[in-house]
Amino acid sequence: MTDYPHRDGQLSDILFSIVIVCYNQDRFVRQTVESSLDQEFPGKEVIVVDDCSSDSTVDVLNTFGDSIILARLPINRGVAAARNHGASLASGEYLVFLDGDDVLMPWALETYRRCIVARHPKLMFGRCLKFRGKLPQADPPRDLQFIEYENFFAKDRPCVFNTSTLVVDRCTFWAADGWSPNIFYQDIQDLMTKLGTSGKMILVLTPDTVWYRMHSTNAVNKISPFVEGIYVLLGKARAGLYPGGQERWVERSAWFGGLIFYWTKTAMRAGLFRDGFFLLITGWWMILVAIIRRSTAWLVGRKPVEILPWQRD
Repeated sequence: MTDYPHRDGQLSDILFSIVIVCYNQDRFVRQTVESSLDQEFPGKEVIVVDDCSSDSTVDVLNTFGDSIILARLPINRGVAAARNHGASLASGEYLVFLDGDDVLMPWALETYRRCIVARHPKLMFGRCLKFRGKLPQADPPRDLQFIEYENFFAKDRPCVFNTSTLVVDRCTFWAADGWSPNIFYQDIQDLMTKLGTSGKMILVLTPDTVWYRMHSTNAVNKISPFVEGIYVLLGKARAGLYPGGQERWVERSAWFGGLIFYWTKTAMRAGLFRDGFFLLITGWWMILVAIIRRSTAWLVGRKPVEILPWQRD
């Protein structure tokens, strides 16, 4: 087994800590945990935090025995606090967050490992495929395609971000104080704003690494709370609670402008015209900054895609 440099200067045999958080997900969580345990990668640990479920989720988790680190919270603390608790138990150099209804593809950790060997990033984002019902098949990787950025704010192309595709260096995560416990809607956006200047980021274009399960209780179906979450992020920015200060206001404004444009469009399509209109009025100038920045990237050339053949080391 390979030894990996640990933050205290010693060696660890754990590169990845997979942190799964679940709440009343007895229908899905077995498949989620199994996909983590089935990763053909020895340097991993699987941490599952049950956020005081009232269904049979804990019974399902108990069947895995010592193959997982199971933490049962005595009261429901919310997903952000539960994720932070799971991260506090981690020993790996990198945290791989996974929601209790999503599924890792068999090559997920190997994909992330190859990125680490190639570039040693602080952050990585994988790619997800959405599905409903039965888990679909996915073709094995032919190559690894990725883009390296100086940091998250330097990203010059659109992509979908969700918790289950996030991989972050554990020390970097805690330096940003982890997930904000008081934010649920726009939680990943808040964390990425806190991590925006934290160091090198890898954006994986192929292969896909996560199956994202679509069902009736997906939080993303609730549009109005996500719109309200934008105002929470803007309030934090005005209060100076995000790193970077005035020196990063252009990058931060462009990032917010992209979010505002997306949720304005989503609200309008859902018939929530009032929500969409007021969000547009609030953030039109940030949308303009985002458009200018995106157009500039097109004119001067975006960061190139790097391709590595998928072959065993």
